[in-house]
Amino acid sequence: MLFQRPRHSTIRHFLIWLFVAALPTVTLADTNDSSVLVAQLAEDENVEDVVRSEPRRSPGEDDDASDDEQESSAPDTGQQTQTVKPLVAPVTRKIAPNIDLKEVAPLPEPEPEPESLPGAELSPEEVQALQDTAQGETPAAEDEADAPAEPLPAESFTLLGKEVLPGTSTRLAWSPQIQIAGLSQITPVLVVNGVNAGPTLCLTGAVHGDELNGIEIIRRTMYDLNPEKLSGRVIGVPIVNLTGFQQGSRYLPDRRDLNRFFPGRKDGNLADRVAYSLFENVIRHCDMLVDIHTGSLKRTNLPQLRADMNNPDVAEFTRGFDRMAVVHSSGSPGMLRTAAVQAGIRAVTMEAGESLRIQEHQIEAGVNSLNSLLEKHGMISRMFVWGDPEPVYYDSTWVRAEHGGILFSEINLGANVSEGEVLGYVADPITNEQHPIRSTSNGRIIGMAVDQVVMAGFAAYHIGTEAEVPGE
Repeated sequence: MLFQRPRHSTIRHFLIWLFVAALPTVTLADTNDSSVLVAQLAEDENVEDVVRSEPRRSPGEDDDASDDEQESSAPDTGQQTQTVKPLVAPVTRKIAPNIDLKEVAPLPEPEPEPESLPGAELSPEEVQALQDTAQGETPAAEDEADAPAEPLPAESFTLLGKEVLPGTSTRLAWSPQIQIAGLSQITPVLVVNGVNAGPTLCLTGAVHGDELNGIEIIRRTMYDLNPEKLSGRVIGVPIVNLTGFQQGSRYLPDRRDLNRFFPGRKDGNLADRVAYSLFENVIRHCDMLVDIHTGSLKRTNLPQLRADMNNPDVAEFTRGFDRMAVVHSSGSPGMLRTAAVQAGIRAVTMEAGESLRIQEHQIEAGVNSLNSLLEKHGMISRMFVWGDPEPVYYDSTWVRAEHGGILFSEINLGANVSEGEVLGYVADPITNEQHPIRSTSNGRIIGMAVDQVVMAGFAAYHIGTEAEVPGE
């Protein structure tokens, strides 16, 4: 009996051990997939965690939400919206610094092209603010007939990737993105944004790099502006063709005339690309444009405007320039003023003096005419005494030398001449022959060559002829 009990107990435990050992084998055989899944889990994971895993919630969300809320589509949509919203939030505005243009300061780096700026569009807050402002001004519009009109406050505007606030002046940087060995030219752009609303006037100089008078005309005009007393905006690009200016050359490095390629092409030649960049990034922001030039090499021009007088808007625009003769010229394809007019911008070319020189009389005439233009359009208010209106020359001709030699002029720029009058003569330095050059019509000398060596056929004197205004 003593040995029989342990024997039966041992057998019973042995059978239980066999049963337990066989049980995992059956389970694994019946659930083969689960065995693989369990085998791939890390030590700190379990099957339930993997099957019921969800995106992580923020600490503020309710972890005790009901099953119905977790399975509904509305919370999922809200969660996705919260995830995407930060990606489309408006970027921080890049505010242009308010500086005194007379101060010497480092030139800022150019910004990317406006097309690639994600913050170029207004944020929802700014749109709402503009709508509120418009709604607030609507009732006041009904009383305009009873109360004198007050100047509207100006708004900020974005140029070259920078936001220029009202009542400020600043320097920006434009680059046509024409790089050599990773280096690009940075061209200064002066901006004055007045405190009151008004038109935008653009001034461009040195499209031909050797024309210096225009650079000084723009500098004096821009530096004389007070943003606290200005209505509208003035944008000045004193040196458009910076590489030509540095080399004292009229042309671009590829020997092309930039003023024959506007409005340009993004994928064209060098001149096309420079013209396209300036036109798209600066010129299209203008309501009015004055492109300032001088005579070509060794020629000088009376201060004058070149304008398409067949265009009524342009003809009216020319009346804002004081003491400035107007020469009718429809313009050639590729000229900056021609492209601007085709884009709906009132534009003229101002000619003043001679290339490669600084001429005080010509500069003063240019600055005076631009100040009169600003006063005419209500952008500035000052005591301005208008002079007698200058004539409009609807026709002009060049008188050419018939012989080669050294040119000696006997007439001055701006003089009135009669047909057959001697304007100068060409002397042969070897034979001592002298050949007079006579006027071919009655008119005024609006351009002429400086004394120099000339060849037969050289254009020596430009005579403007008055004519009746078309339509009058």
